[in-house]
Amino acid sequence: MGSSAQLARLLEHPTIWRGASAAHAEGLASGFAALDACLPGKGWPRAGLIEILVPRFGSGELYLLLPALAALTRARCARWCVWVAPPLMPFAPALAAEGIALDRVAVVSGARPLWALEQALGSGACDAVLAWARRPKAREIRRLQLAAERGRTLGVLFRPRRAAREASAAVLRLGLAPMSAGVRITLLKGRTAMRGAIDLALRG
Repeated sequence: MGSSAQLARLLEHPTIWRGASAAHAEGLASGFAALDACLPGKGWPRAGLIEILVPRFGSGELYLLLPALAALTRARCARWCVWVAPPLMPFAPALAAEGIALDRVAVVSGARPLWALEQALGSGACDAVLAWARRPKAREIRRLQLAAERGRTLGVLFRPRRAAREASAAVLRLGLAPMSAGVRITLLKGRTAMRGAIDLALRG
């Protein structure tokens, strides 16, 4: 009995890969029931690269991830949550107010953000890695997706909305448009995802 319980706890760790069963794993709840209902796995993928396309950085894209980041950073076996090249330095009190454990958050800046993103995604040390990039190449997106799979990490790449015309290896793509009382999410790509737009009310 004791050995079985220890094994079960070990298999719960996010760095453990469990073969075919991983393909059927439930997603990470986004914190928005209407969005979860339309996403593959009923939430954000626990491993893989997603793209969120915005008209400009700072259009509500970060707020969309805060509930999931809070859950990840406060989990028993929490790994790192890394932010690569954010357009503005994260405001620690605001993150803490959203339930994010600050001792699990690291910010990376420098001249090679895509290289830093790939390293963080593939390291196996992170639960989530967020990055902002304007013009990544298709082959770079493919490398990032493979790194996210290898590291069993949720990678989130924020890009300008014009990138919707480009092909991408990301497992999920969303378009985001700000509204007076929230955001409109358009599902652009995702295995078994429901196509269409979702209006979400966000707290101010």
